[in-house]
Amino acid sequence: MNRQSRIETILRQALAPSHLHVEDQSERHHGHGGWQEGGETHFAIDIAAAAFADKNRIARHRMVTDLLAAEFTSGLHALTIEARAPGE
Repeated sequence: MNRQSRIETILRQALAPSHLHVEDQSERHHGHGGWQEGGETHFAIDIAAAAFADKNRIARHRMVTDLLAAEFTSGLHALTIEARAPGE
């Protein structure tokens, strides 16, 4: 399973999002810090989940990054996160 699929699986299982889009943007960062041949280092996540209701932006981002801690230790370098409650 590739990193994108693992990210999607982890977030779906933990947060049951009503919307989830995960995009590998590694090629946009070619030559920048953390970039590796083969990609899978830089991702953008757009997610809407009820679990984010009544949480501020920082708390929402922490929820996502905490869930993906193992990915960071295995080569994930950077995330762009758009996290919101449904309807926001």
